[in-house]
Amino acid sequence: MQGYDYIVIGGGSAGCVITQRLVAAGKGVLLLEAGKPDNHPFVHIPGTFVRVIGSHRTWMYKSEDEPGLKGRPMHVPQGRTLGGGSSVNAMIYIRGQHADYDHWAAQGAEGWAWEDVLPVFIRAEANQRLAAPWHGTEGMLRVSDTRYRHPLSYAFIRAAQEAGVPYTDDFNGARQEGAGFFQTTTMEGRRGSTAATYLAAVRGRPNLTIRTEAMIEAILVENGAATGVRWRGPDGGTQQAEAREEVILCAGGIGSPKVLQLSGIGPAAHLAEHGITVRRDLPGVGENYQDHISASVYGQTREAVSLLGHDRGWRSIRHGLEYILTRSGLLSSNIVEAGAFVDTSGCGRPDVQIHLTPTLVGDVHRAAPAGHGITINPCILRPTSRGSVRLRSARVQDPVVLRANALGTEQDLATLVRGLKLSRRILRAPSLAKVIEREILPSPADDAPDEVLADHARTVGKTVFHPVGTCRMGRDAMAVVDPQLRVHGVPRLRVADASVMPTLVSGNTNAAAVMIGQRCADFLLRSGA
Repeated sequence: MQGYDYIVIGGGSAGCVITQRLVAAGKGVLLLEAGKPDNHPFVHIPGTFVRVIGSHRTWMYKSEDEPGLKGRPMHVPQGRTLGGGSSVNAMIYIRGQHADYDHWAAQGAEGWAWEDVLPVFIRAEANQRLAAPWHGTEGMLRVSDTRYRHPLSYAFIRAAQEAGVPYTDDFNGARQEGAGFFQTTTMEGRRGSTAATYLAAVRGRPNLTIRTEAMIEAILVENGAATGVRWRGPDGGTQQAEAREEVILCAGGIGSPKVLQLSGIGPAAHLAEHGITVRRDLPGVGENYQDHISASVYGQTREAVSLLGHDRGWRSIRHGLEYILTRSGLLSSNIVEAGAFVDTSGCGRPDVQIHLTPTLVGDVHRAAPAGHGITINPCILRPTSRGSVRLRSARVQDPVVLRANALGTEQDLATLVRGLKLSRRILRAPSLAKVIEREILPSPADDAPDEVLADHARTVGKTVFHPVGTCRMGRDAMAVVDPQLRVHGVPRLRVADASVMPTLVSGNTNAAAVMIGQRCADFLLRSGA
């Protein structure tokens, strides 16, 4: 059995960061990724990310029937390629709110308050436009303004201001609140995933081994400590490797609890149901599932000005040539260019985020409305609903039992209804009213009652692809890892990805996952273990 200093499970947003840091420090690293290499053009062209989601480069997780969504299952695509979510997402760079991290620290994640994590965000970042005191310019994570902005995105930002939302040019500065254009993890018109930035910096070094299409069967545990990993390769054969120092699990909010449970680390009674030998009884593994849930407001445009049809015929050829020749134009856009953060409840900080898409967008197994239009997507920033991830069987190839419990509390539903009301006001503000003929859904009526909006939320509610919390960081009995990301009671094993978040950050989760990867590498290299 071949040995390495460290084995990193999952080549995603955090896994690539940790790998780069360890390899650059001279450590021998084996990186195991379940998906394929990030070698398809659609991965690297910002505007084609919608073609990647739903392909074999994403895990297409599916929940059980959700009571809060009228008995519908919810589909939760996640990255399954080098770069993970940073290779398939909409590239939006959001850190979250200062209070998010202070709340983590108050829940037992000592050392993760805002004053602790801000320097890490700054150190990681290479921002095209912004600098101190809130931003970095010398890091490996490239952050820039999109090179193309759709006219409907501008109209949305003007309309939001007319509806009372202030303008901002930085969602990651002193205050998050406002409407504006998102900065993105892009570089020179290309996606800047952690595979294209961090991992690319150490690819080819003799102390790095990368194995793709590696389906993890179990983390090996001997005498209570992690010693290595067993996985199934693309040919179906089983392989093993030894970790001389540590194993770091970075398989994401759904994948990490699955790997732990398959390895005998999790709720003892649940593992016993599937005949899995219990290596460590940790009842919190797979609990505390959280996700951002959104519902769409659809507006039909007066003229054919949306993105509908731009991926076909002569227009797609023109966009392709413009991108190839100049790295600009529509394909250099992340499509979801504009948005807003708004306090809809008077709680003192934004509780709703809005993503604007300059076309009508559906969901898995739900077609978008026909014709030209825009989609305004409000989502709940800090949901109170909690779900779980459990094994369906002891077979690695079987999907998990995901109970997301989306819109499982009246508080979450009320927040989403407030977000829908705000989005409808923005749709009717002068700058959008000039180009919008009518609201398609939830209702063309100006005075649609809350009951109609709540029913709409339950009918079309969907994930924003941000599952977290299932290997929660803390000190209590339900915590899975300690503040140094070490799995409680299992030496030489850490988890470092969005699953360790005690609660969701208020915004897109990729930047926070990169920060978690940076901190994990700091812990490993500082301790020398």
